[in-house]
Amino acid sequence: MRITDRRGCLQLCLTEVASGLRNPVLMLHANDHTHRMFVAEQVGVIWVYLPDGSRLEEPFLDIKSIVLATPWIGDERGFLGMAFHPNYKNNGKFYIYYSYMDKKRVEKIRISELKVLASDANKADPRSERNLLELEEPAANHNGGQLLFGVDGYLYLFIGDGGKAGDPFGKFGNAQNKSVLLGKVLKIDVDGRGPDGEPYRIPPDNPFVSDPEARPEVYAYGVRNMWRCAVDRGDPATRKGRGRIFCGDVGQNRFEEVDIIVKGGNYGWRAREGFECYDTKLCHNSSLDDILPIFAYGRNVGKSVTGGYVYRGCESPNLNGLYIFGDFMNGRLMALREDEKTKRWKKQDICIGSTKACAFPRMIRSYSKFIISFAEDEAGELYFMSTSYPSAFAPHGSLYKFVDPARRAPPGKCKYKPVTVKIKSKQIAFVPRAKTVLEFLNEPSPTKPPQKSLAPPGAASTTSAKKSNKTASSKIKASTVKPALSNKKTLKTKAGVEHHKPKQNQQKVTRDPRTTPAPSLPKRKSSQPTGAEKLLPKKSAQAKGALGRRRKESR
Repeated sequence: MRITDRRGCLQLCLTEVASGLRNPVLMLHANDHTHRMFVAEQVGVIWVYLPDGSRLEEPFLDIKSIVLATPWIGDERGFLGMAFHPNYKNNGKFYIYYSYMDKKRVEKIRISELKVLASDANKADPRSERNLLELEEPAANHNGGQLLFGVDGYLYLFIGDGGKAGDPFGKFGNAQNKSVLLGKVLKIDVDGRGPDGEPYRIPPDNPFVSDPEARPEVYAYGVRNMWRCAVDRGDPATRKGRGRIFCGDVGQNRFEEVDIIVKGGNYGWRAREGFECYDTKLCHNSSLDDILPIFAYGRNVGKSVTGGYVYRGCESPNLNGLYIFGDFMNGRLMALREDEKTKRWKKQDICIGSTKACAFPRMIRSYSKFIISFAEDEAGELYFMSTSYPSAFAPHGSLYKFVDPARRAPPGKCKYKPVTVKIKSKQIAFVPRAKTVLEFLNEPSPTKPPQKSLAPPGAASTTSAKKSNKTASSKIKASTVKPALSNKKTLKTKAGVEHHKPKQNQQKVTRDPRTTPAPSLPKRKSSQPTGAEKLLPKKSAQAKGALGRRRKESR
């Protein structure tokens, strides 16, 4: 039995796993039984975290000198994707997806293959890079960025539509044009070369290999900007659901959606946005076979979906089969469960940090607001990464692990013994920063009652984090999501959905590229190298309000 509050909000807890990260865009395991976690920052640095929670001082890979990343708030460019080869344990190959600028100052995205060093299992060989694919980006946003291997052993690539608003390229847009690779899901075979020397093969079962007007790499089309996709491991006992690919596709200005990717599927963009028409003319003339989302939500729920994972771990059996995802903009965590009879997916909000449900060691009561990505470790447990300040050079990102307080697996059932890896780099022990629920409960009662704030469903009021050493600049406030107290008031819209009341000086941020520089960061100790902070502009006056005004122009 799962714990829910009176509103039906699923009560979950978190533990803090890592902090001080610069926009952590992904966390992966290598499926090599070592249970290491590889965490990538948007600037182009990948860190290794060991099963004991420590981080290696030297990064697995550092290519920030060639990755195109800026300090602009919400800039989508940078290091965006990574996938380990299914046979990584034996061949040491992995794949990366990043933005860069060529010698002619043309912005592109690049997908490459690299290998791990034979002499050090925790260091990649940057000289081994083999370029698989490069695509010119007509605009700075909608870069996509997901790489993953399906259960068929092929590499899937999720490419954005090229940017700007409304996919304005060509007569029908890039996403509906199968002769271009933008706005597509691609599938390639990285274990061979093409007949004309191409660095990959085309899988023979790709849906458009016989269509002379389509690129043979195309597996599905009509996508806008899929941000974070994942393969379902399947039910641990029955394997039901195994191999399904779930994606969050960021919407234009009305709807966000979650899709399951199928061979040859047309996901409707730009004819459709969510379940509704976007381009009326295209929509009325489009095929009735368009693949509709399994779930879509409007602006009263969130503004930028971050795709997640289906839980298939051992430690929290009640969560099995739940698709857990979130919204980048408002920090909302949600879950979908499929009705076996109707095959429809029903949403449930997730609430974090209840003092009653989470009063256990290491459990925390808040998290950084801007949800960047979700992750799954080698044991199948789920995590998410978020930041309180979404600039690629800001070391305010954290990694959190989900914990279900309602039901834990029996003691000893989820034990595993990681394969030992020789360590050549210094290990840095993790020191948690977030206050635990127990620490919160043990605090002395304040002399003054806490100020009332307004809380969104599922979690929380957006608040400003305390600045370290009381020396932080007043120009930036780090956003976190905290649990709602029982005596706090809420606002309700006409639709009956609760919202928090935005602060007047709160900055609006979207997952779209910006021409507004990030204000200077507060001085803050971090276990990560932070020399890049010097690149951040000092002035912040332009940042306020500009992001919100440009949202419709760039999305």
